[in-house]
Amino acid sequence: MSADRFVIAIDGPAGAGKSTVARAVAAELGLDYLDTGAMYRAVTFAVLRRGVSVTDTVEVARLATVIDLEMTPATVVVDGVDATAAIRGREVTDAVSAVAANQAVRTVLVDRQRAWVAERGGGVVEGRDIASVVFPDAALKLFVTASPRVRAQRRVAETGGDVREVEASIIERDRRDSTRDSSPLLVATDAVEIDTSDLAISDVVAEVVRMAVERGHR
Repeated sequence: MSADRFVIAIDGPAGAGKSTVARAVAAELGLDYLDTGAMYRAVTFAVLRRGVSVTDTVEVARLATVIDLEMTPATVVVDGVDATAAIRGREVTDAVSAVAANQAVRTVLVDRQRAWVAERGGGVVEGRDIASVVFPDAALKLFVTASPRVRAQRRVAETGGDVREVEASIIERDRRDSTRDSSPLLVATDAVEIDTSDLAISDVVAEVVRMAVERGHR
């Protein structure tokens, strides 16, 4: 990556607060923001909408190459359909791990993610393999996490449900994401790990901004 591009790569499991942190950090530093998890959810939405099985790896990969995907920090539009709310629903949530484990899909979306950064000259990019795979030479790498119970409580506060059921689902998804063959969820060797379980988001954001300035962001 060229020296004039400043990338903050934020990894971490679902519900750890990385999206909230990433959005706030981007706003504080005047950088663009990309939620790569929403890209995998968008592909999953397109797959389900067409009635394709997530286990049909060839067709799922083909769809990833042809869908029209428009993303802003607030909206996700798939093939002209506003999928902003739907990609966070239970159906997509239950299926997205299978889509994300498809290496051909990952190849397509990683290319899109790198192109997004190239077009903007940097940005705050968050997901599950951003620091370890997509941008291994990012200026600042973070791994944002929290306990499964805290993550479940946050998810229930946003969308409702039973904390214990959501916690069990989170634990299972963590297991799938960390043991998959393709780009498993892991902490990059030079990433700064931040546990948000007992921290205010404002404190986390302030610390990340401090580190970004320390690493050369102006």
